[in-house]
Amino acid sequence: MIEQGVFLLVLGLGAFLFTRQIQRLRKGLALARPSERHDRPAERWATMARVAMGQSKMGTRPLAAFFHLLIYVGFVLINLEVLEILLDGALGTHRIFQEPLGGLYPFLIHFFEFLGGAVLLACLVFLVRRWSGRIGRFAHSDLTGWPQQDAAIILYAEIVLMSALLVMNAAESVRIDSPGYLLSSFLHPLFAGWSDGALHVTEKVAWWFHFIGILAFLNYLPKSKHFHIILAFPNTWFSKLDARGRIPAMPSVTREIKAMLDPSYVPDATEVPARFGAKDVADLHFANLLNAYTCTECGRCTSECPANQTGKKLSPRKIMMATRDRVEQLLREPENTQTLLDGWISREELWACTTCNACVEACPLNIDPLDIIQQIRQYLVMEESAAPASLNTMMTNVENNAAPWAYAQADRGAWTTEM
Repeated sequence: MIEQGVFLLVLGLGAFLFTRQIQRLRKGLALARPSERHDRPAERWATMARVAMGQSKMGTRPLAAFFHLLIYVGFVLINLEVLEILLDGALGTHRIFQEPLGGLYPFLIHFFEFLGGAVLLACLVFLVRRWSGRIGRFAHSDLTGWPQQDAAIILYAEIVLMSALLVMNAAESVRIDSPGYLLSSFLHPLFAGWSDGALHVTEKVAWWFHFIGILAFLNYLPKSKHFHIILAFPNTWFSKLDARGRIPAMPSVTREIKAMLDPSYVPDATEVPARFGAKDVADLHFANLLNAYTCTECGRCTSECPANQTGKKLSPRKIMMATRDRVEQLLREPENTQTLLDGWISREELWACTTCNACVEACPLNIDPLDIIQQIRQYLVMEESAAPASLNTMMTNVENNAAPWAYAQADRGAWTTEM
């Protein structure tokens, strides 16, 4: 009974802390404008199933896709064994599913150990790839300091958690003189000659270590790029379904035009005039901030960005990281007057973007850095009139000549007579 009480206490504490983390996330997302992406629900569910569950966009890099799939499948299916751990801890039982499942139970444990081995292999491969220095997007200046450490911490944690499961199974198998299971049987020689008491203690320590490790892992996720394990599903549901490159009409501009052209239009007197574009995270919409928290920092967007490839300062990954960090800054310091524009994202970065959508196409989770860039650009042009000189010239020509070139309509065909 004491052990059950301790188990429930630890479980309750872990659940409480995780709930606090989720409440903090909701508070951060609430800083943004409400999202209007609730239309076309059938397409949204299909997108979530295809991109988040089916990982359809991972296949462009087959090696990473294969090992990521091993971790994904292992993570999902091994949680069935975690369910047994939770029930055993709460009810004071031992391997509660062993008797009702009969001969199927050993097969499942063999299968879970196979998946655990696959997860261990994938984590080792990812560590080698990350630390080898051969992949430029992992050595980019965006990932200095904490982001680089975070990527490694989670891989080490998964290795330790999988190892604890194998140690638990091995210690129990030796104690009851069983042949053991697929992978843990290779650990039997390590426990040869141990007393039953020592084996039982080892089994229990590994069991508790795995259980507490799961709770620690769960509470670490919201502070990590690996929060995409959970957020990938709502993020892909809120994906932009319109054609790439389509810029939606700004409601604030639409209202201004209606007020000028439609004599019958009566604006809402109680409505606070909206800012044109976005200067800070409060001007962005919900899906933008959800994108920022979902970002895996994999760098595929930056590696595909033509501006970044030609030496420009722009990094789409950094745009998403800066947006998330600005939200976190506001949660810590609500009175902070720094803004996303200039404080976290420079104008040089914004105007380096060619709006080609390469970053959006490359992202395995449908994250859209371009949407944030466009909204901040709209603010610069429409609120500050701070567009680059070349862009101002083009807009003046469009206004005066109905074309980006400095020629009157009557003179546009003159070149044909000069040939």
